[in-house]
Amino acid sequence: MRYFVAVAEELHFGRAAARLHMSQPPLSRAIKQLEAEIGALLFTRAPAGVTLTPVGTVLLEEVRALLAHADRVRVRVSAAAGVATITVGILGDGTDPGAARLASAYRRRHPGIDIRVRDTDLTDPTCGLRAGLVDVALTRAPFDETALTVRTLRTDPVGVVLRADDPLAHHARLRPADLSDRRWFQFPQGTDPIWQSYWNGGVPREGPVVRAVQECLQAVLWNGTIGLAPLGHALPAELTVVPLTDMAPSRVVAAWNKGDTNPLIRSFAETAKAAYRR
Repeated sequence: MRYFVAVAEELHFGRAAARLHMSQPPLSRAIKQLEAEIGALLFTRAPAGVTLTPVGTVLLEEVRALLAHADRVRVRVSAAAGVATITVGILGDGTDPGAARLASAYRRRHPGIDIRVRDTDLTDPTCGLRAGLVDVALTRAPFDETALTVRTLRTDPVGVVLRADDPLAHHARLRPADLSDRRWFQFPQGTDPIWQSYWNGGVPREGPVVRAVQECLQAVLWNGTIGLAPLGHALPAELTVVPLTDMAPSRVVAAWNKGDTNPLIRSFAETAKAAYRR
């Protein structure tokens, strides 16, 4: 059902597969199996993407309600069993002191719960929220916030990561326009377009495809590629970061699905706000 919702919202099997962090063939097979069980087509397929059939439109409304109810059942059953669980998706640098303070404060506040952490790559800024893989995400904006609640915890200025021997590395500041002739690292096809656009300085770029922070750094080291990163993070000696002007800051955020009434998520948001305020 969650696979169906992903395809229905993306209207493209490739983008839905990327959002679900899976390959396209098993996703296509799962949808075909669902159509066989229902006895009707859910999507009209075309090379450019898919559209919902009338049956698919009805099912989408019902499935969203069903999944919301399933989430509520999970919370109530866990509470009744005395085994409360929350899954946190984390994107980016795990050494962020704000994240460390949050982990410590949240554990003190909820010593008896099972906190599960899902570390995600750069292709899904929601850390699996839309796929139902996590309850709450500690991530960076901007990204598509449809059907999500997003709370800003901190804003960080952004710089361009360069090799230390790059001629531009000696500048005090740069603008995205100064980098127009350079190769930038890219995220895979299907990555949230708002997220992709932000980290590419707002215009289409060419360059190697990466999925993780270390792949970004290696692309700079090996290929002379450039990319953007929040300021204040430790880098290898061979790399440097130059602040960018004319660039909106990067926001550290907590995000969760709208309508989710899990009290552990509300507590997470409150604790995160306090932890990042220091």
